Amino acid sequence: MVQFIDGATLARMIVHASASLNAEKQKINELNVFPVPDGDTGTNMGLTISTAAAELQKKNPTTVGQTVSVNASAMLRGARGNSGVILSLIFRGFSKALKDKDTMDGIDLADGLNAGVIAAYKAVMKPAEGTVLTVSRMAGDRAGRAAEENTAFEYVLESAILQAEQTLAETTDMNPVLKKAGVVDAGGMGFLVILKGMLDELRGIPMPEGSEAAPVQKEKADFASFETGDITFGYCTEFICSRDNDKDPEALRAFLDGMGDSLVLVEDDEIIKAHVHTNHPGKVLEEALTYGGLLMVKVENMREQHTELAEGAQTQAPNQEAEETMEDAAPEKKYGFVAVAAGDGLAKVFHDLGVDGVISGGQTMNPSTEDILRQIKKTPAEVVYVLPNNKNIVMAAQQCVDLVENKQVIVLNAKTVPQGISAMIAVDPDGEVEDNTEAMSEAMGGVTTMEITYAARDSEFDGNAIKEGDYLALVDNQLFGTEKDLDAILDKLANEANDRGGEFINIFYGEGVDQAAAEAAAARFEALCPDAEISVLEGAQPVYHYLISVE
Repeated sequence: MVQFIDGATLARMIVHASASLNAEKQKINELNVFPVPDGDTGTNMGLTISTAAAELQKKNPTTVGQTVSVNASAMLRGARGNSGVILSLIFRGFSKALKDKDTMDGIDLADGLNAGVIAAYKAVMKPAEGTVLTVSRMAGDRAGRAAEENTAFEYVLESAILQAEQTLAETTDMNPVLKKAGVVDAGGMGFLVILKGMLDELRGIPMPEGSEAAPVQKEKADFASFETGDITFGYCTEFICSRDNDKDPEALRAFLDGMGDSLVLVEDDEIIKAHVHTNHPGKVLEEALTYGGLLMVKVENMREQHTELAEGAQTQAPNQEAEETMEDAAPEKKYGFVAVAAGDGLAKVFHDLGVDGVISGGQTMNPSTEDILRQIKKTPAEVVYVLPNNKNIVMAAQQCVDLVENKQVIVLNAKTVPQGISAMIAVDPDGEVEDNTEAMSEAMGGVTTMEITYAARDSEFDGNAIKEGDYLALVDNQLFGTEKDLDAILDKLANEANDRGGEFINIFYGEGVDQAAAEAAAARFEALCPDAEISVLEGAQPVYHYLISVE
């Protein structure tokens, strides 16, 4: 029975867990509660942990504290979809609990699991029972009790797994939606696979064949592309000071904000940690000393660093392309916009409405937090609005808010592409931030989104038998009806649009649908919605034959 593990062992366990999850991801995807071909929980969780596995293999940490820190940082940036974000939050809490550990035993494991559960629950506005949150919570509870019985790491992990298996089986009855579909929770299954993969590594069981961490991607900026004189504030100044008095850290934040840019300040009951770009590092440190003793100081001359890096860049071969970087674009305007959409036609619509950057993504194609973050940083604006346009991307986008230093990031709760389009139409370029946020949110609320896709497999829902290949209609992400005939499902949606008093109807036709078929679909809407203004546009979106907005 293994009593302790070190950081290198923990890193190998996470790499093994990543391989296990990727080997099982399709089975997890197929636990989707509807038979729509968009089940991607396994894919999202797999991509999230693969990012961490690749980083761990690159950095080879030795202590537990180093391992959990590298893991948490990589997972946060690689998080995709709600399931991936929740998984990253569990490991983020895990990291905070174990940050100072060289090794860990069963007690530490229990503490880490329970800290992760608390972090994940805090981030979910309305946690539902019968999800990965429930499975992880019950596993953490059992781990705590097991650690009182036996402090061995292996014993506690095995006990947590047994509880997770039991709880996962019970999720079907905990959640009404899962019960209707007759399946267990996909996210809970993914979490269980991760724990099992970790135990397999500990016991010397080989990783699944052909399952390896994602290849490490190197990032290299083209530092020769801008002049040293473009650097407004020359010194990157970082410090940690103790909190020796009752002075409010927010006053320090305000002071530092006036001294430069790229400000980040975090604090707890014992310390204040700050980062700022400034021309007066001495004044910054003097002010910090009024709060407490300096525990760590780092001041770097960014102009000198730039000169060295630029000279290094110039020695490269002339045809060597610089890889995309995470450098911040300097603000050139007040507002900027980032949207997520799949399909060239939809991307063009957003660009025409003033969106600076469109990230290709949507159902089955969830971009990571880092993908969204990169686009935000590239947007040359003081305030950047993010339109996820998918309910499974909102959480990943929200993680970017605290990762951007010199821009205000506002993530709107746009859960469909039509909501995002309506939000963009409502923008006033000269308006105040609060007014625009309110107007865009209000515009999203006035849109009904209709979608037509197909059933990927046989299923049953609400007593209705659904057969593979049936056409499925969804209204505002809820199953509306099924038909074997496409025209019949179009008529049902057209009648619903008319009943809702639709005045403006936009029909975006998807990948594989030609314009003639789309015009025929529009004709059915014209016949059943005589008072509506109807437009047909090419969306080229995958999975969904038609995407229809009704206002």
